[in-house]
Amino acid sequence: MTISKLSTFEKIQPFFILAGIVIGLVLSYLPQVSQHGGKVILPALMLMLYNIFLQLPLQRLKAGFANLKVTGLSLTVNFILTPLIAFGMGYLFLKNSPDLWVGYFMLMLTPCTDWYLVFTGMARGDVGLGLSLLPWNLLLQLALLPIYLAIFAGSIVPLETMDLVRSVVFVFILPFSLAYLTRYIVTETKGMEFLEEKGLVRISSSQFIFLMVAIIGMFASQGRGVLANPLIMGQLLAPVLFFFVIIYLLAQFIGKIFKFTYPETACFTCTIAARNSPIALAIAVTAFPEQPLIALVLVIGPLIELPVLFIITKLLLKKAPA
Repeated sequence: MTISKLSTFEKIQPFFILAGIVIGLVLSYLPQVSQHGGKVILPALMLMLYNIFLQLPLQRLKAGFANLKVTGLSLTVNFILTPLIAFGMGYLFLKNSPDLWVGYFMLMLTPCTDWYLVFTGMARGDVGLGLSLLPWNLLLQLALLPIYLAIFAGSIVPLETMDLVRSVVFVFILPFSLAYLTRYIVTETKGMEFLEEKGLVRISSSQFIFLMVAIIGMFASQGRGVLANPLIMGQLLAPVLFFFVIIYLLAQFIGKIFKFTYPETACFTCTIAARNSPIALAIAVTAFPEQPLIALVLVIGPLIELPVLFIITKLLLKKAPA
């Protein structure tokens, strides 16, 4: 796959997610599956995060300093302005549904760590610059997500501090440590070229498989609750769309004020627009075990987000130089 376009597999990923949801809902009517389906969610998510951390190019952290203007502004929007916008949108549209509000907040709080690069390429943006932002986005959300949840989500629904700490240690530190150790051993014994050309290709595909297992397990264990709340998608539609409109306009305004080139503007827009890190899903499962709607929002969200990102790409291309 070239980074400038979606592969066939990536194009149909949303349909796989939708199929996983349907399969999970059907399985929820089998008592044995419904009772034990939830047990596969956390292991699957941890394996997925292990794969993500294994692909994290920490050596690219320094590359982010090559363009301080775009790097600094994208991190400012992602980790200062976006939490405020997301909390405000949740208050306006979802204040009467606390679980949906928290799920929506977590959905919008965490920057995407994968397909924003694909959309950057599709929009003819600076993919190299986007790649240099990836480790910063991932590491900062690892550090700040627990803090934002304690401050914002804790004001909406009950949140036990020890549950949050336990979630961070178990969900973040364990997979990250194992991934770092694996990367070190493989590069020392086989070399970096082996890891990047052979190992990471297989890992990338298995990452989506583990996500699918988690989605099926989630809907198998909570399917009846979802079917009892069929209007979830409709409730999320307005705040999600308003969020993306605000972010898109903000990106164009900042790009104009700071005189970004078109490739920088396209990269900046896709970086601050793409959402829904799997990290948020893993935290939702462990920190809010008695509120499954929070995690379900994070699974349903991409079904709205992906079409919006395609539209944003088309809007950007209209401004691209000939």
